[in-house]
Amino acid sequence: MTPAHLAQLIQLRHNLHKIPEVSGAEQKTAAMIADFLRDHRPDDLIENLGGHGVAAVYEGADPGPTVLIRCELDGLPITEINEVSYRSTHQGRGHLCGHDGHMTMVAGLAVQLASQRPATGRVVLLFQPSEETGKGAAAVIADPRYGAIAPDYAFALHNLPGLAVGQVALCTGPANCASRGMRITLTGKTSHAAAPQDGISPAPAIARLLTGLPELGPGGEMDQDYALVTVTHAQMGAPAFGIAPGAGEVWATLRTVTDAKMAALREAAERLARHAAQSAGLQIGITFDDVFDACTNHVEAAGVLNTAINAAGYEAELRPYPQSWSEDFGQFSGHAKTAMFWLGSGEDQPQLHNPDYDFPDAVLPVGTAIFAAAIAEVLDRTPRPTN
Repeated sequence: MTPAHLAQLIQLRHNLHKIPEVSGAEQKTAAMIADFLRDHRPDDLIENLGGHGVAAVYEGADPGPTVLIRCELDGLPITEINEVSYRSTHQGRGHLCGHDGHMTMVAGLAVQLASQRPATGRVVLLFQPSEETGKGAAAVIADPRYGAIAPDYAFALHNLPGLAVGQVALCTGPANCASRGMRITLTGKTSHAAAPQDGISPAPAIARLLTGLPELGPGGEMDQDYALVTVTHAQMGAPAFGIAPGAGEVWATLRTVTDAKMAALREAAERLARHAAQSAGLQIGITFDDVFDACTNHVEAAGVLNTAINAAGYEAELRPYPQSWSEDFGQFSGHAKTAMFWLGSGEDQPQLHNPDYDFPDAVLPVGTAIFAAAIAEVLDRTPRPTN
């Protein structure tokens, strides 16, 4: 990557950082990305894919596999507190997960592909919407236009605070946990605070759930039986001294390494919630949101990434355990050989989703170089047609 190209990418990253948009509302971000891609002459540019998604297609001269490189468009509903010149101009929203950096690294591939198309196959650069809610990948795949660009291989990355800038890590199996948000609503009957016995209070059921749900998933070693339940919110009644409460809610996040374990954990959590409600004479409602399947690296795709990391001049730390947080990139594994890697964003970098997080520009050439090497590893080893 030339100094001029790097300067161009840094400016793009800063411009993206200024206009963070939350899941499902990425219009300006998608428009900025589409304008950048047009300047780098893709053979096809697909917009509004699965929402506000953008895909740039670069065709090779000869037939071969399709390689998809995926990044994310969305920011977070968190106020940024950094004092950088390019800080967020959208109040209450920030690129505090590094998706601005992810987009920029993938955009860097467009710069390269504009001057040198792949010899075989094709490359799809996908800028995916709504990753933070777990809905974007599924929406892209469900879009009727996705079939025309469906990949044989798909690769992604995520920056990782706590890992030195530019250091690389790769999981050899499970890469990200499955997770889902569980909302339990409990409905009884209010009464005067002087006569609580004449109402039906959610308090006993809530107390039982606050302790019982975490007992179902205490965390521990990140193996096939790993399960973690985190209560994230609880509420009951009105803020008044004269009213015994008649309704309440408990929210919790369920997390596992495998989808099979998630199914069992979900069943146990629902059973506990229904028993607690029934014992207290309450009506109950259970809904789920922010649903993420487990993300597991395909053995062949992970091998491609490991080779690419070495070819780009780096060495991967191979990890047998996944990240505890979730990613909807796993959705693509039903249609392609997929793998993602971790790219260090600094040992002293604030944690992802912290209000003072900021993606380090020094990492940009690393991610682009590894993706470019992965593309070459798949497409350059593809046999060419013979006459």
